[in-house]
Amino acid sequence: MFGDHAERYTSFAESSGPNAHYERPATLRLAGEVAGKQVLELGSAGGGLTEQLAAAGAEVLGLDHDPRLVEIARKRLGARARFEIADLNEPLSMVPSASADLVVASLVLHYVADWGPLLAELRRCLKPGGALVFSIHHPITGWLRSDRADYHRVELISEDWDWDGVTVTGRMYRRPVSAVFTSLLEAGFAIEAVEEPQPAPGVEDPELDRILRTTPVFLYVRAVR
Repeated sequence: MFGDHAERYTSFAESSGPNAHYERPATLRLAGEVAGKQVLELGSAGGGLTEQLAAAGAEVLGLDHDPRLVEIARKRLGARARFEIADLNEPLSMVPSASADLVVASLVLHYVADWGPLLAELRRCLKPGGALVFSIHHPITGWLRSDRADYHRVELISEDWDWDGVTVTGRMYRRPVSAVFTSLLEAGFAIEAVEEPQPAPGVEDPELDRILRTTPVFLYVRAVR
């Protein structure tokens, strides 16, 4: 989906309300001070969040599954960050053990069905005391978009999005709240923060602003190795 609309998605994500005024500000706040830190970014897409991390002084390795998005990100940032093609369902062989101070996964983990192997890899990649900061589509929203036959299972759901006039269908895995946190605890992470934030100022569409302020849209977690 993202590769088929790589340029359109990159442009849309740059300025859309949920991305620019809700997702990225919350993720960056949970990431904290990144100057001089080694940051591993999962699902780096066209490099929008990467650029902000690099501007704050982080040394970023961005991973994405789609070659076209990796190409866009490389052109955008040049030598300011490094990008590699990676499948999050496979070992992250390009990342040395205990090399990352911080892993950032912005709206990407819900595309992974089984978190166990990936979280084990991220624990390997992180230095002791290093943090994992991630956002996912909120479990409540996922439940409402499912057939509601069994809340406790992990299941594939779909959602239609409008990317600047083009309708695309996203498919992702929704999981119960307990599965989110049990997976982290079983992988050896301590949960440091859980947030359902309010949007930052600047959302131009009043209805979208209302939705972001009153509806469970994304869930944010900071967990420590």
